[in-house]
Amino acid sequence: MHRLTIALLAGAALIATAAATSAWAAPSDAEIAARVAKVLKATPLIDGHNDFPWEVRERFAQKTGVFDFKSDLSHQPPVPGGEGNGGLMTDIPRLHKGGVGGQFWSVYIPVSITGPAAVQTTIEQIDIVKRLAARYPADLGMAYTADDIVRLHKEGRVASLIGVEGGHQIDDSLAVLRAYYALGARYMTLAHATDNDFADSATDNPRRHGLTPYGKAVVGEMNRLGMLVDLSHVSPDVMRQALAVSQAPVIFSHSGARAVDDHPRNVPDDVLAMVAKNHGVVMANFATTYVSHARAVWSADRSAEIARTNSPPFGGLFIGQPEKAAAYMKAWDAAHPKPPVTIPMVADHIEHIAKVCGVDCVGLGSDFDGIPDTPEGLEGVDKYPALLAELARRGWSDEDLSKVAGGNLLRVLREAEAVAKRLQAAEQPSEATIAELDGAKK
Repeated sequence: MHRLTIALLAGAALIATAAATSAWAAPSDAEIAARVAKVLKATPLIDGHNDFPWEVRERFAQKTGVFDFKSDLSHQPPVPGGEGNGGLMTDIPRLHKGGVGGQFWSVYIPVSITGPAAVQTTIEQIDIVKRLAARYPADLGMAYTADDIVRLHKEGRVASLIGVEGGHQIDDSLAVLRAYYALGARYMTLAHATDNDFADSATDNPRRHGLTPYGKAVVGEMNRLGMLVDLSHVSPDVMRQALAVSQAPVIFSHSGARAVDDHPRNVPDDVLAMVAKNHGVVMANFATTYVSHARAVWSADRSAEIARTNSPPFGGLFIGQPEKAAAYMKAWDAAHPKPPVTIPMVADHIEHIAKVCGVDCVGLGSDFDGIPDTPEGLEGVDKYPALLAELARRGWSDEDLSKVAGGNLLRVLREAEAVAKRLQAAEQPSEATIAELDGAKK
């Protein structure tokens, strides 16, 4: 064969190979961003947990009129004695930029507030959410059903839902639980940072080893109301027992996978398997110590050093010498840099949950404005598209991106609403009391 012919054929082969390679090239960032935008236009992104209402209480004395929620709040001054740099993670412009279609606002109160004071404080927190929605009606709207979320998303507003973040907030009263539902609460976390009278926390020594009989009655009444049972913060025993008795799908409003980061706040694989059978949803958390085991170890080590240096009133290397304590910690920080936490690490949790539990049982639960820092690239509510883009680069289809963004949570809400309709047709409101079912408090 003539050498020119051979050269031409070789050139053609190279061109064909290059064309084939180009056809299989990874999509560009612009192409992925366009896919994510298309998904979020069709499906409301629903975040399971945002603590902004408590920030309103702490920073602004519960007043919604002393700050502009339509301005950039990322550069707020630090709160005295607070964690983080002071900047808030949430405001209306960033909610819209992040494609947020639905937000569960946590009406968290500390576990130190109990009894009637807990009820009053919770109602005040619910009132903050409603006053925010009333003050910004063009951007926010209260939502009580799955259909409300879909409608508000189509209107270009953020559907605002309410989540109660601890069983201690009902003061052991099913009547209070029902009142919260009537006020708009659509989930309750069975326990928060410590055990309560009917459910154990993941971050406390077990007292009940799960749910008490009254705790199971609380789950039953939540099912009857249509209030989602939230199992973030609870012990694995409570997780398993609540999943065994709940007639409706449960949620984990802001939890990761324990197999990825062995933190007590995360969900073990055997529980993930139970969630799949329950048709529930685990909404991946952005708290850095729940995302990264290395960060969790670093945080524990740092806390230990702080205690070592200054532990009033009895001890510490530099007790009564705050300047020396501060200098010591500055040197410790320089010698022990904070391990990075990144968007791909959050995506690892999402992919593990999907692997064990199925793509139909994973969602997003940021914990924004309830955590001192965030993974790099997830600094606020405008950054959700970056996380979805990471999943897209890993091969997630548009359909699956839609599920994790909010489709799964919408399905869970609709199933819980259907269960409530069935139970309300057959049952009266529960009149059980903790004294009848559990006896005297211990």
